[in-house]
Amino acid sequence: MAFPPLNSEQKALLERARAVIAEAIDGAGGAIPFDRYMELALYTPGVGYYVNGSQKFGRQGDFVTAPELSPLFGQCLAAQCAEVLEATDGRILEFGAGSGALAADILARLQALERLPERYQILELSAELAQRQRQTLEARVPALLDRVEWLQRLPEPGWRGLMLGNEVLDAMPVSRFRREAEGWSESWITQDAEGGLREIWRPAAPALAGALQARAARLGDFAPGYVSEINLRLPGWMRALAGGLEQGAVLLIDYGYPERAYYHPAREMGTLLCHYRQRAHGDFLALPGLQDITAHVDFSAVAEAGVEAGLELAGYTSQAQFLLGCGLDGLLAEQQARAGDDLLSLMSSAKQLILPEAMGERFQVIAFTRGVPPALRGFSTRDLRGLL
Repeated sequence: MAFPPLNSEQKALLERARAVIAEAIDGAGGAIPFDRYMELALYTPGVGYYVNGSQKFGRQGDFVTAPELSPLFGQCLAAQCAEVLEATDGRILEFGAGSGALAADILARLQALERLPERYQILELSAELAQRQRQTLEARVPALLDRVEWLQRLPEPGWRGLMLGNEVLDAMPVSRFRREAEGWSESWITQDAEGGLREIWRPAAPALAGALQARAARLGDFAPGYVSEINLRLPGWMRALAGGLEQGAVLLIDYGYPERAYYHPAREMGTLLCHYRQRAHGDFLALPGLQDITAHVDFSAVAEAGVEAGLELAGYTSQAQFLLGCGLDGLLAEQQARAGDDLLSLMSSAKQLILPEAMGERFQVIAFTRGVPPALRGFSTRDLRGLL
């Protein structure tokens, strides 16, 4: 695929990222597992895609997220936040707040609902993104900035409130596997004679092979040559969340499928996808450090990990149904009356959030609770947990 020309700064960043990966490959004896490559490409301090200061969000970046499309998204989520805050009198913790647009929309709406949290915490590993979030909040909700707190690690046990992750799970490093005639293999990344990055396949490690065999036992065997991904880090992450949550809810929004659809025979090349300057492509070795690398989310695995961590599954549905359950219709009616010349833009952005061919069905919402009633309003119109 042809990419836009790189400027000198981008070229330098690309070379630094390649050097970090090359050093890791050399240190590991000539190759690293794919999930380690993905971790380095996305999260190496100062070099990885999410922590290197490059423009990512919005139409001038690599992709557009729901909060960038319309404030309606955050306003609907605020209704769900208010319900949980009413039950816990706690805080909100957002994982990876992007540009800060979602935090600003939620806080503004909660202020209007007279249900502001004592603290709105943002867990952000990138200093550059944290600064951008602060600028967004200063510009849009300056009077509420003193309620915002940035964290670099999960809270200690005893935390109460709502934990929120929008497009977080898709950026977690995954293992890439292939079904062989006999057994399973996994993707490793090495270098060729010219120093370029190259994918090779090796027999799957026991933990990976065991997880894949369990899926094959439930779904039927995979055809030889079938390639896909699995997130082996998910259970540990969910245990860490549950370990800090004394009372409240965990709300996760992302693109993905239940297990049976995720590993459908027709999806024989997996879901791995890269984003660079509004271009989606599959060459995950092309621009490490400059491009996003994501995989769709297996929501059955998320549900299993949450329950095994001691949380109660509170609901699973599409983004469209969740937003409607949180009062999207009422918000639209409220804003149409004063939209004026912006009415067309308001309706267009709302359609992007809920239409099946846009975000409405591609994005899914799952929630877990502890110590609060599990009947969350976002799942009141349609709960699809039976598909998990």
